[in-house]
Amino acid sequence: MKGESPQGLTEIVVAWLSYLGQERRLAAKTLEAYGRDVRQFVEFLHARLDRTPLAADFAAMKPADLRAFLAARRAQEIDPRSLQRALSALRGLAKYMERIGAGRASAFSAIRSPKAGRRLPRPLRTDDARAVADVETRAGDIRDPWILARDAAVLALCYGAGLRISEALSIARGDAPIGAVDEVRITGKGGKTRIAPVIGPVRAAIEDYISRCPWTLKPDGPLFVGARGGPLSPRIVQLAMAQMRGALGLPDSATPHALRHSFATHLLARGGDLRTIQELLGHASLSTTQVYTAVDSARLVAAYKAAHPRA
Repeated sequence: MKGESPQGLTEIVVAWLSYLGQERRLAAKTLEAYGRDVRQFVEFLHARLDRTPLAADFAAMKPADLRAFLAARRAQEIDPRSLQRALSALRGLAKYMERIGAGRASAFSAIRSPKAGRRLPRPLRTDDARAVADVETRAGDIRDPWILARDAAVLALCYGAGLRISEALSIARGDAPIGAVDEVRITGKGGKTRIAPVIGPVRAAIEDYISRCPWTLKPDGPLFVGARGGPLSPRIVQLAMAQMRGALGLPDSATPHALRHSFATHLLARGGDLRTIQELLGHASLSTTQVYTAVDSARLVAAYKAAHPRA
């Protein structure tokens, strides 16, 4: 409006991220990545203009500005998938600005997303996935038995129920799938809620952990706690998985999230329905789940080449 000071781009970015977190309920990791991508572009635009960029500068930028930014990121050896995410974040910011009347950035209509090769998930072999989620595999470890049981229970949920680490650690003690309770309600990405069935061996692993845990687990508190009784950090679970990689001779791709991939791949290999697997994983789109059909096909081809005499 006439008489108002020009609106700064940084202030709009802060408001946009707040909107994504509070109204769109994007995951914290996604918000962090989007914020980092957009701040890098703001810094790039600052250097290009030799002054603090305004909202009007973002709206008035040319396709050449976006191409120069992407080229600069490529020069830093940023992979195409990260470039795709950065461009997606900037498009989202542009739509938000247009919605609030802060200007329309038309440069995006002339920009195509960078192409990226399709990366297939790398699941573990069935025996390895079971071993990772088995407390007996940790025999001889000098850490407290209850911590070993805790780590096994968390990883058992990742593999046995297809949960992300964040989802497993979000479960409250009062909602623990133990005894006759054979399912757990999970709130996944985008605030989407689903029911995850929990099989007997996984429930037994959780019961074993609870019986050994020296801390009082309040019903409304976290099911999984750290060494001092506070909420368990995802980093601790990642470190526990790294130790199992060393003990079992597994590749670096054997992460807690790879157990979720293993859950989907092994279900599909056993005749699981793709639509059901989509629901179990909490994927919004079936196309996201269909990547596991490619994984299963790749494994079949590899087995054929390794075993068939005419391969």
